[in-house]
Amino acid sequence: MIGMPQGAEWLVILAIVILVFGAAKLPDLARGTGQALRIFKSETKGLRDDDEKDAQSTPPPAPPVTGELPPATPPQQTSPVEDHQTDKHNG
Repeated sequence: MIGMPQGAEWLVILAIVILVFGAAKLPDLARGTGQALRIFKSETKGLRDDDEKDAQSTPPPAPPVTGELPPATPPQQTSPVEDHQTDKHNG
């Protein structure tokens, strides 16, 4: 099984990185990697904060739908209401 590199393996990996990128480019490479990690951490923290705010502000979920409708009440018959008031200006 392959595990994490130990002691001598790290030295071999470092030597390969120096050969590939050159010693002059390593500080720039490390600086760019650090900035990328900081940005990534701040964005993931922002997403977690947004999720916590959403969880606190959202109402509890609606109960599940059972497929049955509540009993319907028949519409009530209403008689038209006649207005017997007289208009003071027309009358």
